[in-house]
Amino acid sequence: MLARVCTFAIDGVDPRQVWVEVDIRSGLPAFAIVGLGDAAVRESRERVHSAIDNSGYEFPQRRITANLAPAFLRKVGPGFDAALALAVLAASEQISAKAVECYAVFGELSLTGALRDSPGALAVAEGARRATIGRLIVPRERAREAALVGGLQVAGVATLSEAADVVMGSQPPPLPPPKPRPPATRPGPDLADIRGQAAGVLALQIAAAGEHNLLLEGPPGTGKTMLARRLPSILPAMTRAEALEVTRIHSVAGLHADGLLTSRPFRAPHHTISPAGLVGGGSPPRPGEATLAHHGVLFLDELAEFQRSSLDALRQPLEDGHVTIVRGQRALSFPTAFMLVAATNPCPCGFAGVGDRCRCGEPELRRHQRRLSGPLLDRLDLLVNVQRPTEAELRGPPATTSSAARERVADARERQRARLAATVARCNGEMDVRLLRRLVPLDARTDQLLGRAYAVGALSARGRHRVLRVARTIADLDRSPRVTREHVLSALALRQRAGAPGEELGAASLGPGGELVA
Repeated sequence: MLARVCTFAIDGVDPRQVWVEVDIRSGLPAFAIVGLGDAAVRESRERVHSAIDNSGYEFPQRRITANLAPAFLRKVGPGFDAALALAVLAASEQISAKAVECYAVFGELSLTGALRDSPGALAVAEGARRATIGRLIVPRERAREAALVGGLQVAGVATLSEAADVVMGSQPPPLPPPKPRPPATRPGPDLADIRGQAAGVLALQIAAAGEHNLLLEGPPGTGKTMLARRLPSILPAMTRAEALEVTRIHSVAGLHADGLLTSRPFRAPHHTISPAGLVGGGSPPRPGEATLAHHGVLFLDELAEFQRSSLDALRQPLEDGHVTIVRGQRALSFPTAFMLVAATNPCPCGFAGVGDRCRCGEPELRRHQRRLSGPLLDRLDLLVNVQRPTEAELRGPPATTSSAARERVADARERQRARLAATVARCNGEMDVRLLRRLVPLDARTDQLLGRAYAVGALSARGRHRVLRVARTIADLDRSPRVTREHVLSALALRQRAGAPGEELGAASLGPGGELVA
């Protein structure tokens, strides 16, 4: 007899529908699994056999062939166990084959018949909804996560026998209660903790308002890391669609198993990370830190210490909002709509530009600058020099608080939402060249200013567009309907790197009247 059960493979971070087809016929006892499965799928024969026997059912002593269709799609991991077991029970007429076709099933089996916690339940639930399969069986630990997708009847079961009972019409067990969250022992990072650094605090607000990438450069101990770690405190809350996407990514990566993630991700990988760890890769390809930071912040501290190959690998994710991993004849796309915040010292000793404290020679300075990828820096919108605050600034009041800054950012985002409603861009940082030309008109004097910056080599063509995006965000923070010359001058001033000759505006600076001085 033939029976089939719907399940889903996780392809990158996306679900792909798979039909587990089981045929049982006369012959010597055998259990074959075909359909391009990996070692974990092939080993499922032993798990399924023992789980059926130990759940009070009879494993058929006949010739069993299981096919995981479509055959061209690589099947990875033990998440097909439960679907295989139910298909065997249906094909051997121990449960209804017609009833089991109404369910999508996902989960790993232990030898005792228990369903183990399996990452990726939210992606599977989204796949079931898209395939218009209204019922889903998942491990009990993942039931609340799967139920985040509306329009599904989710049954969280602990054993194979419970899954079979649900298929045969028993009432699904109630969803498990949410895991208690530990009480907050201290308030989170706040901009009120920062003294001085007015330019850095302003740059954070601009970055948060327009989703702009940011480099903080300065001597050690000036507050670069402190600034970066306070960026999430002023970001707007995620929409439900964004929260579901972030939760799905973290679920596939095995990092989250209960409830909806509502805080924007903040990922801070160590500088020893490999290119595959940063942008994704491996076999099978897995999401990297860039994807785990989707709709959040990717913070690279000590930027000059990262491998050059890792930094260069960030070019496509920064430009396109996704990264494509090619393995053999297949290409997987991972979303990477993150904000990049990087921090670095201006030289190997860290004290270039601080009186006469720098002990680095010219060759060391040039080697240090070469470690910072020029094409990567060209993709950053804000290049801010973070100087050591004075004693008076340390004793003075903060420039602002996270609460006040968050209100300004939310107001600027609302202006962008209204202006970009009829476009594919969500914020100023995503505006392409055509949108910039249409939505950021400049007067002749301001346009000439940017033309001179380009002519003297202070800006690349890409850098010019990024200055316009930042200027539009500054105008939104000022509640100005138009981008003025002052907004463009501010954007240019926030794109100057101190002590980095030949980099961006390092070769030309702004004079007191806004003129470019080569």
